[in-house]
Amino acid sequence: MGWTTERRTAGAEGAVPPCDDSGPGPRYKWIALSNTTLGVLIATINISIMLIALPDIFRGIGVDPLRPGNTSLLLWLIMSYMVVTAVLVVSFGRLGDMFGRVRMYNLGFAVFTVFSVLLSVTWMHGTSGALWLIGMRVLQGVGGAMLMANSNAILTDAFPADQRGLALGLNQVAGIAGSFIGLILGGLLGPLNWHLVFLVSVPIGLFGTVWAYLKLRDTGVRTPARLDWWGNLTFAIGLIAVLSGITYGIQPYGGHTMGWGNPAVIAAIAGGVAVLGLFCLIENRVAQPMFHLGLFRIRAFTAGNVASLLAALGRGGLMFILIIWLQGIWLPRHGYGFEETPLWAGIYMLPLTIGFLIAGPFSGWASDRFGARTFATGGMLLAAATFVALEELPVDFGYPVFAAILLVNGIAMGLFSSPNRAAIMNSLPPDQRGVGAGISTTFQNSATVLSIGIFFSLMIAGLAGSLPGALTHGLTSEGVPAGDATRVAALPPVGVLFASLLGYNPVKTLLGPQVLDHLPAHHAAYLTGRGFFPALISPPFSQGLSAAFDFAIAACLVAAVASSLRGGRYVHGGGPSGPSPPSPPGRGPGPPTEEPR
Repeated sequence: MGWTTERRTAGAEGAVPPCDDSGPGPRYKWIALSNTTLGVLIATINISIMLIALPDIFRGIGVDPLRPGNTSLLLWLIMSYMVVTAVLVVSFGRLGDMFGRVRMYNLGFAVFTVFSVLLSVTWMHGTSGALWLIGMRVLQGVGGAMLMANSNAILTDAFPADQRGLALGLNQVAGIAGSFIGLILGGLLGPLNWHLVFLVSVPIGLFGTVWAYLKLRDTGVRTPARLDWWGNLTFAIGLIAVLSGITYGIQPYGGHTMGWGNPAVIAAIAGGVAVLGLFCLIENRVAQPMFHLGLFRIRAFTAGNVASLLAALGRGGLMFILIIWLQGIWLPRHGYGFEETPLWAGIYMLPLTIGFLIAGPFSGWASDRFGARTFATGGMLLAAATFVALEELPVDFGYPVFAAILLVNGIAMGLFSSPNRAAIMNSLPPDQRGVGAGISTTFQNSATVLSIGIFFSLMIAGLAGSLPGALTHGLTSEGVPAGDATRVAALPPVGVLFASLLGYNPVKTLLGPQVLDHLPAHHAAYLTGRGFFPALISPPFSQGLSAAFDFAIAACLVAAVASSLRGGRYVHGGGPSGPSPPSPPGRGPGPPTEEPR
């Protein structure tokens, strides 16, 4: 079903067709693909680019991120961008449906670029410098949300149904690969100058902004409507409360290793869920809702989003766990200094990205011909198998086997992601593509934040049982006074995880010079060398690792079940019985028609 057919059957009463009746030229779809892929790539690179560069950034602004009072600064620098994009993509997708997807997308490129500049020229130090960076990351995330909310809808408008799998597959792979490319860029640029971590986005943003403004055109259907203020407000407040509660739940509270018992965390999560419930009630009652809940009556849309949510739960925290595994244990045991481990962790995880790049375009192309169900379901089953294989590896693994498992995991996620996103977008009425893409991205980004909370919690729970005793015994055996050893062992395990994540020498950081300077030189050298800490943490780390991988296996298997229930190949308005009924303003889409494979 090409663009002209979709325009005739598009949908909503009162919809505004594209202003140019001649339609886009034959080359336009490739212009749209290349520009939106660049936009999604730079938006997702910035999700992870700070992760490896955080030690250099904190040194640059003069903040110790491992001091108890600074833990929240560390977490919000990591999480703020993801939280903002998760919250705003639905609203910006809806605004794209109303006022033009290209208009919102172009604005997103400009906003993203402006705040990349402001991040790169940070002049403040200390806590104020950290707060400035967090604020600018939030506003940069606004631009990223505009890009991510409208890129898939622009592509779906530009490509006919029998080519969308390939187009959306390339776009989706760029988005997922960007998260891993960001690790390497951060590791390369951070040691040179931490400002470059933010500055690198500026020329790309400027080029993309001008290119998008000159070349992209709104070819889809627009449906003018009133802005649903109450829907937007309750959705934003509810989701921010839930995601903030998850973020603070990872932090210690009182004498507890984590904050899940903190009344503020419980209130934030419970209150956020209640407000999201209110959002659903509002959306069912207003004449022109922000999001048509009736879209969930489309089986392909619902099953695809549930599968995407579960896949992101399994995959989202994996990057953090693998980085901690590599930086805290494996790389030091194989001759790398702690300060070198951030960059090399990104390099050693490249097979994962290569797997995405291999499988994503192929599976997108194949799903155009054979449907999404087989590829997406098979991808999730294969991903579950790779998590089983990772769980069976010893903590001090052989790299060729580890690399092969990462490669297969990347292939599995590529097999799932491209067909699943194409199936979701194909199922949407043309006048609902922006908001539908937004809700799909919200599912994925929110699940990533939730996954980080779950993976970290499982790791911390695994460490809390045996790490204190191991630390006490290991430190006292090397001459550390019992009082200092007990003090270090009593610190929350999250400090050990963050030290590993940041590439700090954990023992040197936790003991400090006031203890190390009073030890015999050979004991101090051994404690702060590459052998003591990795050997000490390996057994308790292995317990937490097994729990985290068990969760990932379960999430992938349930995602496979959800994916298998999506039904046959379905394109909105393209079933054998003819076009679907139009979507009147304020109502959900007409009943879908299923197209058998």
